[in-house]
Amino acid sequence: MKIVVLVDNRTIDPGLETEHGLSVYLETEHYKCLLDTGASDQFIRNAAKLNINLCDVDYAFISHGHADHVGGLSAFLKINSKARIILSNNALNQKLYSKRLGLHNISIDFDTEKMKDRLVFVEDEAHFEKDIHVFTSHTTQFPLPKGNRTLFKNDGSGMTADDFNHELIVTFGTENLFVFTGCGHKGLLNILETVKEKSMHSVRCVMGGFHLLDENDGFVYETDQELEESGKTLHTMFPQTDFITGHCTGEHAFEVMKKELEFRLSYFFTGYKLEI
Repeated sequence: MKIVVLVDNRTIDPGLETEHGLSVYLETEHYKCLLDTGASDQFIRNAAKLNINLCDVDYAFISHGHADHVGGLSAFLKINSKARIILSNNALNQKLYSKRLGLHNISIDFDTEKMKDRLVFVEDEAHFEKDIHVFTSHTTQFPLPKGNRTLFKNDGSGMTADDFNHELIVTFGTENLFVFTGCGHKGLLNILETVKEKSMHSVRCVMGGFHLLDENDGFVYETDQELEESGKTLHTMFPQTDFITGHCTGEHAFEVMKKELEFRLSYFFTGYKLEI
């Protein structure tokens, strides 16, 4: 399995573009996938620089309906004529908002009717190929990320707190799974508990944002003690799992959790490459 981050908030390569968004390319001998499309068409330009032909992608999985993960979808559909687009049936039918830095719309306008032959909506769970599993997380055993408190939705019945009914988890493999979290709004521990319940297989690697935000503009999120406890729980419950994060995982949150997870927690960035 070959994995390349096409766009993220950070990079160590000045020749690659960055934005507040996430898009990851994943390839096996059987299929080529796009995991989210970032906030714009930057991931397409970066892919070209990384010698990745997005015209060959077979599946595009959208983790949730926020614009920093689905904003580049229209641009992708213009260059790729065959990929099936896998997303929640709630990802594009409601308005999504953030009140960080002032209330603003973080959903996109997208004509689903025009592309209905290529969109595959997932209500609860679905399988693709022999080893791709897509599902929602309903587990609430562990706390949700506190950054969720700044996020809202309007499904036509008025503004309410976002319950992330538009978020999907994607796993790859038949054992020793690779798990893509998107932003992890349902909470990393809840997501991994759901993976255990759904697949009954061990998790080899988790990659994506964990939505553990650093203090910003008067908003305070997880305390150091809460982050330490999360790190200890992950270390105990998933002792063989590697965690690779970026995007919406703050630098301070990362450093606190790394004290517990040590070498098993690392940062990704635009241009990051991994082979499993």
